[in-house]
Amino acid sequence: MNQAERNPEEVAAKVRTEVDRAIQRNIKGLEFLTTVKQPVGAMAKDTLLRRGTLQLYRYRPVVSEVYRTPILIVSPTSNRGYVFDLARGQSLVEFLLTRGYDVFMIDWLAPRRDEAHLKLEDYLLDFIPMCLACVREHSGEATASLLGYCIGGTLSLLTAALFPESIANLVLFTTPVDFRHMALFRIWGDEKHFDVDRLVDAVGNIPGEFLLSAFDMMRPANRTAGVMQLWINMWNDDYVKSYRMFDRWAAETLPLAGEYFRQSTKEFLWRNSIIAGELVVGGRRVELKKVVAPVLSVVAQHDHVVPHPAAHPIMELVGSTEREELMIKGGHVSVVAGPGAVTRLWPTLDKWLAKRSL
Repeated sequence: MNQAERNPEEVAAKVRTEVDRAIQRNIKGLEFLTTVKQPVGAMAKDTLLRRGTLQLYRYRPVVSEVYRTPILIVSPTSNRGYVFDLARGQSLVEFLLTRGYDVFMIDWLAPRRDEAHLKLEDYLLDFIPMCLACVREHSGEATASLLGYCIGGTLSLLTAALFPESIANLVLFTTPVDFRHMALFRIWGDEKHFDVDRLVDAVGNIPGEFLLSAFDMMRPANRTAGVMQLWINMWNDDYVKSYRMFDRWAAETLPLAGEYFRQSTKEFLWRNSIIAGELVVGGRRVELKKVVAPVLSVVAQHDHVVPHPAAHPIMELVGSTEREELMIKGGHVSVVAGPGAVTRLWPTLDKWLAKRSL
């Protein structure tokens, strides 16, 4: 049926709908430009530790029956942890709490100028072990499930190799280990033209804007496409709310401590030392075969940041007898947060953790 043959009432209704949406887009567009940042963080929590760039939360329980084994979430060092607790109905923390888990989170802050000296050793031999000790003290349990996202997953994996006695379960979301397959990052940070020593020596801590530009270079049209989709859906309050939360999270990319950035660039991007088995921190060689806790590695089907080949070797390198790789539809962020994660990942995560948290 062509346009002329359509029922006039249908056409009129369609026109009215589009006119209404056009009006709402303009009104909502003005609101969008003048409104303060979208509030984030849904669940009540207590700060147990705060030390420089590190803070540790414990979320308050919402059910009376709680699993024995606590969960410690490790956020990426370049991003705030509220991506796991955006808003009611879009909060992994809320989901875990309602399912009866005792949830803790490491949330990073921007390193101060005097923290530019921080290195991998500080994260792997001090910050994360200190948080695990605090979780033990407050939960009364000797071990915890460690859940890490992106480079937070890499740090979690390395911690599990260095302190296997502290880890009950290891859950890794889109976690890179083989940096040969981080193609665009390798091009961006190629040893032939990227003078990381000069950069760190000149600026100290690496600005968040510099890191954000690397992601934009990987998909230069993404930001423009996102704004276009926002305009098309400006009439939809739920869409706009979700966009504003994720846009805030991306825009608030954190600076990285200079020495940590220098060391990570050389060890991960240039030497690929995790795969080579040559990573040494604080005089200790990191051997992934020492990871013996059950491992769940979640990879995103359409992840342009950490493609499947960059994460898959986890299954071959750890010493765990229980290890599972889960491929989920979605991108680097949407696989763990957002409407798709609510139905695709979270129930499966609950099922996997439940029988290992008794």
